Amino acid sequence: GKQGPEKEVNVKEAKKILKAEASEALLDEETLKALALEKVEKGGIVFLDEIDKIAVSSNSQSRQDPSKEGVQRDLLPIVEGSTVHTKLGMVKTDHILFIAAGAFHISKPSDLMPELQGRFPLRVELDSLDEETLYRILTEPNNSLIKQYEALMKVEDVDLVFEESALRAIAAYSLQANEKTEDIGARRLHTVMEKILEEISFSADEHSGEKIVVDEALVKEKIGTVVEDEDTTRYIL
Repeated sequence: GKQGPEKEVNVKEAKKILKAEASEALLDEETLKALALEKVEKGGIVFLDEIDKIAVSSNSQSRQDPSKEGVQRDLLPIVEGSTVHTKLGMVKTDHILFIAAGAFHISKPSDLMPELQGRFPLRVELDSLDEETLYRILTEPNNSLIKQYEALMKVEDVDLVFEESALRAIAAYSLQANEKTEDIGARRLHTVMEKILEEISFSADEHSGEKIVVDEALVKEKIGTVVEDEDTTRYIL
C-alpha cells in the first residue's frame, strides 16, 4: 500500500508506535463500543457532585430561578430512566445508579424539585470533619498534601520535613478556620499549607541542598494570629 512520510524516531518511541499499531490491528472498535455500552447500562454509576448548587433556597429573594430549575428538569428524565445520546451510541439509564452529594450550606435537600428528591430515596447525612480526620487526610493518602509539597521542594533540591507536632497544629488550625468562617472541609488544609509555606516556596532556590524543618512554632508563627482574627481568616485562609 501507499506509505506515509518517513519520520526518524528513537528506539523507545518506535516501540510505542509499533505497540499502538499492533493493538489497533487486534482490537475491534465496534465490539469494544458495544461492550462498553452494555457494561455502563447494566452496572454504571453516575456521581452528581455539588447538587446543592442547583437547589433554589427557600431564603432566596427570588424563589423562582429558571436556570437552576431548568437544570433540575433536564436531570429528572435521565435519573428516572431514559435513552441518552452519547458519542458511543444510545445509552439507556434505567439501570444506572445515580448518587448525588452536596454541602447544602445555603439550601436544603427539600429545596430541590419534589420529583427529583423522589429519585434519591436513600439519604445519608455526614458529620463535619473533626481534627483527627483532617490530620489523617493530611498524612495518609498516597498523594497527600504533605507528600506533594515534599516532592515540589525536592525539585529545588530542598529537603522539606514536617514534624508530627506541626501536622497536628495544621489540622487544628484548619478546623478552627472552618468553624469561624465558611466550612469548606478538607480544602481548608490546602489554603493553610499555602500560607505556611509561601515564603519557603518563593525562596526555594536560595535553600538548594538544605534541609528545612517545619515545626509547631513555625506553623503558629505563620497562621496562629491569622486564625484568631475572624475577619483576617475570612480573607486570607
